[in-house]
Amino acid sequence: MNKNSKNSKFEKVLSNKDIMALAFGAMIGWAWVVLTGEWINKAGSLGSIIGFLIGGIMVLFVSLTYAELTSAMPKCGGDHVFAYRALGRNASFICTWAIILGYISVVCFEAVAFPTVIEYLFSSSYLKGYLYTVSGYDVYLTWVIVGSISSIIVMIVNYIGVKPLAFMQKVVTIIIALAGISLFTGSILNGETSNLKPLIMNGKQGILSVAVATPFLYVGFDVIPQVAEEINIPSKKIGKLLIASVIMAIIWYIMIIYSTSTALNFNEIMTSDMVTADAMSKLFSSKLAGKIIILAGIGGILTSWNSFFVGGSRAIYSMAESNMLPSFLAKLHPKYKTPTNAILLIGILSTLAPLLGKNMLIWLSNSGSFTIVISYFIVSASFLALRKKEPFMKRPYKVKFGKFVGVMAMIITGGMLILYMPGMPAALSLKYEWSIILTWFAIGAILFIKENYKYNSKLRDSDSVLFHNSRGKYKENCV
Repeated sequence: MNKNSKNSKFEKVLSNKDIMALAFGAMIGWAWVVLTGEWINKAGSLGSIIGFLIGGIMVLFVSLTYAELTSAMPKCGGDHVFAYRALGRNASFICTWAIILGYISVVCFEAVAFPTVIEYLFSSSYLKGYLYTVSGYDVYLTWVIVGSISSIIVMIVNYIGVKPLAFMQKVVTIIIALAGISLFTGSILNGETSNLKPLIMNGKQGILSVAVATPFLYVGFDVIPQVAEEINIPSKKIGKLLIASVIMAIIWYIMIIYSTSTALNFNEIMTSDMVTADAMSKLFSSKLAGKIIILAGIGGILTSWNSFFVGGSRAIYSMAESNMLPSFLAKLHPKYKTPTNAILLIGILSTLAPLLGKNMLIWLSNSGSFTIVISYFIVSASFLALRKKEPFMKRPYKVKFGKFVGVMAMIITGGMLILYMPGMPAALSLKYEWSIILTWFAIGAILFIKENYKYNSKLRDSDSVLFHNSRGKYKENCV
């Protein structure tokens, strides 16, 4: 058990299997079912794999910094705690507010993905009650209801405690893993390597366009630092498990791209709505096999949904505890020990997300990817700053060649950030993605300035009281 347990407001109930399920389940999600064809279309089979390797290398360097910092400071909030101690209050706000958008974007993504997969299973017959069209996509009442009700259910599961959620997460993650292994086995036995052509499409730009999407897909290992106060294993082991979850996710995505590319030729991939499911069906000559992948994909929605509800709510709670967000967001449930108001806030946002239609999948993943990398950059800088400022800090899991790892993490994440800028190969849309990002930070800045004013006023009042008390004591002593 961690030494901080006596001072923790949370219950330490998560085992090593629980946190691996939270992290790995978060990273595999649903995208591997619905977006694999899009990646191959952008960069080709080998190009997609290279793109995921580039993203994986970036995340691996960053995850090493997280591993050391989490073992040293196993407190709720992760990124928030690291940046606050290393770089101060303002940097901590930017870092945490950025990662919260990443978390919320994934939660909202799943609220849109779920009715989309139901549409695939039951065709368009369940789409009833046309409402309006958003950016070329028709939004139907039944589609919105499915997404919103499922969001409310996930919110309730998170509300009643992390331990039952973690048990469900373990079971579903095992089912997803078995489905993915079956797909890979089928590709080894029945796939055709000739289908891998074209190996690379659109050259460097195609590879980079896949690489810049990977932060949104690999995000999830950083949920472990967010719940560090609820983990009941030695701090050193937390760091090791965090690294292991990232390596497993890199292998997973490469395995899925390879399996799909050997199962279907390029034309089949381009005409498929659910390319991974169709690949499974062809490899095993069974439509039922394809349905199994769809069910595993639904499981991926649930695991990712749950993990980022957990991570996002803890990050919001930690900011409220530090007087950066309204204090009501720091409320813990007396029985379940969950940050109830933070969970409710995320639940409301995800419940409303389906109203904006299917294109939210693209807008949210791109804007969320950018802010996730901002947070990774600041955590990497915090890692280096603490190595210099506090060289004797107790680090149960200490990364070898720390300066090299930290510098590489900053260089890679900094380079990745540049790729999102206007005029670059993977530039974000000014109309949608940049609007989401700028609006998010504008809201955050308003809240931060307001709460900061209250915080500074309390400090001034506290100093004034201490000053007057000390004067009184001085007079008494003189008498």
